[in-house]
Amino acid sequence: MAAAASASDMFDAIVMAEERFHGEGYQEGYAEGSHVGVIEGSRYGTLHGAKIGSEIGYYLGFALTWQRLLHRSAEEKPSKKKIKALESLIGMIQKYPFEDPIYDKLHEDLEKIRGKFKQVCSLLNIQSDFRINPERSALTF
Repeated sequence: MAAAASASDMFDAIVMAEERFHGEGYQEGYAEGSHVGVIEGSRYGTLHGAKIGSEIGYYLGFALTWQRLLHRSAEEKPSKKKIKALESLIGMIQKYPFEDPIYDKLHEDLEKIRGKFKQVCSLLNIQSDFRINPERSALTF
């Protein structure tokens, strides 16, 4: 009977060790995966944020430059529609929540800015072609 109890205890110890190691392995893997996920998410967020920042910066520089050019134009009086569209684009960009990454309508507002930019380009008879070159960290226009 003592031999049977000893064999049973050894068997239980083996079964319990397997379950214990499985649990420990799961916890270690979960912790490591969480850590790697945070790092990967941070890198992705930084890259994506930089792309959006470059795009919006381009739109703002474009709008401010054209606004100034139209006001300085001595040949003809600038169209009120063009000036109004440029001011609207500039206002949309200035209201964009750069500091709030969890803003619900972040992408929605970005799409509205892109649409307004295309409208301004159409009014100015300019090709609206903004691209970020994926092979290099440079902008191409």
